Amino acid sequence: MDEPIWSWRGRRWCHLTADSTAELHEFAARLGLRRASFQSKPGRPWHDHYDLPIQVRERALRMGATPLTTREMGRRQATLRRSRQRAAIDPLRRAPRREAREAGRQSAG
Repeated sequence: MDEPIWSWRGRRWCHLTADSTAELHEFAARLGLRRASFQSKPGRPWHDHYDLPIQVRERALRMGATPLTTREMGRRQATLRRSRQRAAIDPLRRAPRREAREAGRQSAG
């Protein structure tokens, strides 16, 4: 959860994120947030979040949410993005290399 630096409708807001979408929804449900408040961008799960007003943020902290600076949140989201993109791309990249290695072994043997 980042710092409550975002102003909207006369209140200060922050972002609640988690390591997985399932974990995010579970924690949000424990906070009493409506699922309709969930924000996501299709194909970009590292953007998944709930916006929290400062009062709900304080309750989330008492329930065990980890406070992050805005910079730490940015780094965390970038790391999630890279790891999820690698997971989606690596199987495609590895297959041709593996096939090339196996072909090389067969021709050498």
